[in-house]
Amino acid sequence: MEKVTSGYLGGAQNGAKYETVSSGSTKHAETIEIVFNPQKVSYKDLLEVFFMFHDPTTVNKQGADSGTQYRSEIFAVDKKQINLASKMIKSLSNKFENKIVTVVSKFESFYPAEDYHQKYYLKNGDAPYCQIVISPKLEKLKKEGKKFLKN
Repeated sequence: MEKVTSGYLGGAQNGAKYETVSSGSTKHAETIEIVFNPQKVSYKDLLEVFFMFHDPTTVNKQGADSGTQYRSEIFAVDKKQINLASKMIKSLSNKFENKIVTVVSKFESFYPAEDYHQKYYLKNGDAPYCQIVISPKLEKLKKEGKKFLKN
């Protein structure tokens, strides 16, 4: 990855802050912006990792977190990405017990999250949330997603 930024996207309000996004009033999703070099990593690989660690079958919920800000949505920058994401959703439809509810939308008006949200796991890896939610996903990546990791 060239750059990964935590932030908010997909809402109707200009600007976004954690307090308002977490209230659900802005309709933004908590998300990340990934800037990548397609010569080094493919969009398809990014989608595979997304579906490896994200529950695409729950509306407005990820794990214990619930609200519109936790919806399953992919924000694509162009028609090619929209088509690839839509095709992947179709190809995965029989691999999940429940129906995939992931929406594919146009990437518009991304708002970076506050500094304390950036590189959150690196700064707070010992925090209970990180240990309970993020660490198991990283272990899964090491076991099941080796092809996505640098040596």
